[in-house]
Amino acid sequence: MGQTGAPVGRGGVLPAPLEAVVDEYVDDLRTGRSRSEATARSYRSDVRALLLHLCADRGGPATAADLAGALTLPALRGWLASQVGAGAARSTVARRVAAARSFSTWAARRGVLPTDVAARLEAPRARRHLPEVLDRAQAAETIRTTELGAAEGDPVAVRDRLIVELLYSCGIRVAELCGLDVDDVDAERRLLRVVGKGDRERAVPYGAPAVRALRAWVDGGRPALATTGSGPALLLGARGGRLDPRTARRIVNEVSAATPGSPRVSPHALRHSSATHLLEGGADLRHVQELLGHSTPATTQIYTHVSAERLRAAYRGAHPRA
Repeated sequence: MGQTGAPVGRGGVLPAPLEAVVDEYVDDLRTGRSRSEATARSYRSDVRALLLHLCADRGGPATAADLAGALTLPALRGWLASQVGAGAARSTVARRVAAARSFSTWAARRGVLPTDVAARLEAPRARRHLPEVLDRAQAAETIRTTELGAAEGDPVAVRDRLIVELLYSCGIRVAELCGLDVDDVDAERRLLRVVGKGDRERAVPYGAPAVRALRAWVDGGRPALATTGSGPALLLGARGGRLDPRTARRIVNEVSAATPGSPRVSPHALRHSSATHLLEGGADLRHVQELLGHSTPATTQIYTHVSAERLRAAYRGAHPRA
């Protein structure tokens, strides 16, 4: 076990050998298991938090070899209990369980741990909330807000119109939107080549309004913002670099806040709205799953609950026998 003397792992600093173990694990996540950058960052944070918890007491692990005696199922359960006691959300605890399981499996495979100690670790069930969605009129008004700004020809306003249009009409994730290159737009077939989670590619169709928004941006808006460092990025920031997802979130938030009768929403809410309106319009669940890039139908299934809830609300508000 760790050396006697000052406790290790204080102040958020891991012993160097344990930090190296975390680095190796995260590298494997990115390369060997093709996890997204966001997942890799989250799991790194969670595994570091776990190891810091183990290191907090005098005599905690200081090297990779020490983990075999320190990282046990009771220790993992104690760590999770401390998270719950500190008021961590169910979804956060569930993610940390997933990170601990992933790390334990990797460590056992690499010989860092003698067995996969987290295999029997159970996560609390996260409450599944129905996603916030705009109704069709609110979505139309939100897009109308961006069109009014773009009509004046300001390149930033032209870009913002395209951002909202693609997020809603195509239902893509904000990271997928910002990752688009100019060559990912197939104007002849009206398809976007989208790279989603796990580097999975899919083709997403777009309609006539997106054609107009893309043409205005590619022909006029983008050249006005492009610099020598813009590269192939379709959407650009004010300084000419690839648009950052945080900037896209801020834009959607500001546009929705400026739209009368519309709630303040996020890019993910536009994606939710797109999926819900597709299903309400009669689209097949499997087709919506493919458009959204969900790996299983179960994830897409939540939108049928949204549609049913909206139907029940309309019934309660209109039917005399409700």
